[in-house]
Amino acid sequence: MSVFRRLGRVIFESPGSAELSLAQWHALKRQVPLMYAMLLANMIILAATHFSGAPRFLTMLIPAVLTVLCGSRILRWVRSDSATITPDQARRDIRAMVVLGPLIAVGISCWALSLYPYGGPLQQAHIAFFMAITTIGCMFCLLNVRLAAVAITACVLIPFTAFFALTGQPVFIAIALNMVLVTAILATILIDNYRGFTGLVASRQEMARRQEQTQQLLDENHRLAWLDSLTGVPNRRSFQKELARALEDAKANGKTIAVARLNLDRFKAVNEVFGQIMGDRVLIEVAQRIDITRPFSSFLARLDSDNFAVILTENSSGANLERLGQRLCEAIARPVKLPLGTAHVTASIGFAASGPEDTPETLFDHADYAGWLAKRDARGGTMVFSAIDAHDLRQIRRMEHLLHTADLDEEIYVLLQPQFDIAIGETTGFEVLARWRSPILGEVSPAEFIPMAERMGQIGKITQIVLRKALAISEQLPRRMRLSVNLSANDIGSPAAIDAVIAQVEAAPRPSRVDFEITETAIMRDLDQAKEALSRLLSLGARIALDDFGTGHSSLTHVQRLPLHRIKIDRSFVAEVTSDPTSRAIVKTMVDLCRNLGMSCVFEGIETEAQLEALAGLGGTVMQGYLFGRPMLPEQALAHAEKSEAGWRPEHNQRFGAAS
Repeated sequence: MSVFRRLGRVIFESPGSAELSLAQWHALKRQVPLMYAMLLANMIILAATHFSGAPRFLTMLIPAVLTVLCGSRILRWVRSDSATITPDQARRDIRAMVVLGPLIAVGISCWALSLYPYGGPLQQAHIAFFMAITTIGCMFCLLNVRLAAVAITACVLIPFTAFFALTGQPVFIAIALNMVLVTAILATILIDNYRGFTGLVASRQEMARRQEQTQQLLDENHRLAWLDSLTGVPNRRSFQKELARALEDAKANGKTIAVARLNLDRFKAVNEVFGQIMGDRVLIEVAQRIDITRPFSSFLARLDSDNFAVILTENSSGANLERLGQRLCEAIARPVKLPLGTAHVTASIGFAASGPEDTPETLFDHADYAGWLAKRDARGGTMVFSAIDAHDLRQIRRMEHLLHTADLDEEIYVLLQPQFDIAIGETTGFEVLARWRSPILGEVSPAEFIPMAERMGQIGKITQIVLRKALAISEQLPRRMRLSVNLSANDIGSPAAIDAVIAQVEAAPRPSRVDFEITETAIMRDLDQAKEALSRLLSLGARIALDDFGTGHSSLTHVQRLPLHRIKIDRSFVAEVTSDPTSRAIVKTMVDLCRNLGMSCVFEGIETEAQLEALAGLGGTVMQGYLFGRPMLPEQALAHAEKSEAGWRPEHNQRFGAAS
C-alpha cells in the first residue's frame, strides 16, 4: 500500500523550481526522441508479425498514423533550441508531455490489444511482450519526469492487466501479475531516482548560488582593493599599478606621459563648517568634475582625503599641461551647492612630464613637488615641474636623507632670543630656537628643516631634544626668567607626543619655568584636541602663547576658546607699523584686545628705534627682536641674564622712563 500512496502523491506534485524545470526539459530533449524511436520500432515489428492475419487498417493504417504522430514529436524535440529555452517554455513542454504521453500510450495499447484475436499463441505472447517492454522502456526514458512516467505506465498497465487477466489463460494471468509486480518495483526505483535527480538539481542550484555569492565577494574585494569607496574612481593602489604600466609602455614606444597631482585648498574648512558628510559630497562632486574635464585617454584616481591624481598618456607638453590645469582649476573652483549652503574649494595642481630615466616613483615625486610649489606660490593654480625644480628637489631629497640619518642629539642645538619688557625695563625671558648644524651641509635654516621634519615625522624627536636642553638651561637662569619652547602641529595634534612632553617636564626639577608657544596652524587641525593638550600643559605650571597671531584663520575664535596667557604679534605687522596706517590700527586693536582679555602681548621682529617708538606709543610693552638681542648661544644668554639681573638695561629703555 505504501507504494500506491507514494504513486498517488506523485500525481499531485507541485510545479518544480525554474532550475528543476530546465533540468527536466534538457533530460527530455535527450530521452524523448529515443523513447518515440523505440515505440516506432516496436510497433513496426508487432505489425509485421500480424501482417498476414490481421486487417490492413490494423497493420498499416493505424501504425502509419501512430508513426506520423511519433515522428512529429521526435522532430519537435530534436529541433527545440536548448540555448533559448526559458523556465516557462520548459514547463509548457513538460505539461504537454504529461498530457500527450498518456494519450499516445492509450492509443498504442488499444491498437496492440486489437490485434490479439488475429494471431496464434506466439503472436498473442508477442503482444504481451510488446506492451510490457514498451511500458518498462517508457518508464526509464521518463524517469526524470515522474508524473509523465507514472501516467503513461498507468495508461498501459491497467488495460494490460485487465485484458490478460480476463483471458482465463493461466500463463497470461501470471504474466499480468508479474507485470504489476515488476512495474511496482520499477515505480519505487523511479521515485527514488527522481528524488536523487531533484536533489542533484537543488545541489547544483545551491552550488551556483554560492558561486554567485563568491563572485560577488570577489567583485566587492576587487572594488575595495582597486576603487575608492567614496567617489568610485580608482584608488592609490590602482594609480600606482596604472602609472607603472603607462610609463613602461611610453618608454617602449619612445613617448612621454605626464602626471597631474591635485590637492584641494581650504577643504578642511568645508568639513569644519558643513560637517564631514557634506565634505564627502564635495569630494564626490570634485571627482565627477575632474572626470568630466580630463582627457578621455587619461586615468583618474583619488589618492587619499582631498588628493587626486591624473595620468596623461597624450599631449604631455608644457603648454598643453598648463591649459589642462587651467580647465581643471576652473571646473573645481565652481561653487558646490549643499543643503546647508554653498561650499567653495579650489585646487592647486602640479604637473610633471616623464623623462628617459624616470621611474614611477620619481615621476610622481616630481608631480608632488610641483603641486607643493603650486600650493605655496600659486594657490588655486598650476605649476609644471621644470629643470630648476629638479635641481631644487634633488637638494631637498639630499637634505631629507641627511636629516633622517643625522645624529640629532649632537647636531640639533638651541639659540635663545631675549624678550624685553620696556614697562619695567627688564629681560623677562627667552624664546628657545632650534638650529641644525649638519657636518655635511653646515648650518641649515629652520625655515627649511622644520617643515621637512614635520613631513618626515621627525619633528617630535626634535621637540624632545630642544625641550630637554631648554629644561637644563632654565635651571641656570634667574628664577624670574622663563623660557618659551615652540610646539609643532604634530606635537599638539598627537596625544602620544603631548604625553612625551609632559613626561619630560615632570621629570625635571620643579617648579618648571618653561612655557610653550603654538601657532594657529597647529590648533586648526583639531581644535578640541588642541584644547585638551593645552589644558594638560597648563597643569604643569606652564603658560601658553599663541605665536604669529594675525596670520592664520579665525584668530579671534581661537583666542576665545583656548586657555592662552600671551599673544605674539607677527613681525609682518611690526614691519609696516611706521608706514602703514592700517597696520597701526590693527596693532592698536590687538593691544586693546589683549589688555581686555587679561593677556600679555609680545611683538616680534623689532629691528629699529622707529618701530619700537611706534609700538610703545600704541601701548606695546614686551618686545622681541634684533634691537634687543639677536638669537644667542646658551652661555651668551646666561651672561645676558646675569647682566640684566645686575641692573644692566639697554639704552632703548631710557627713552620710555623706566628705571635704569
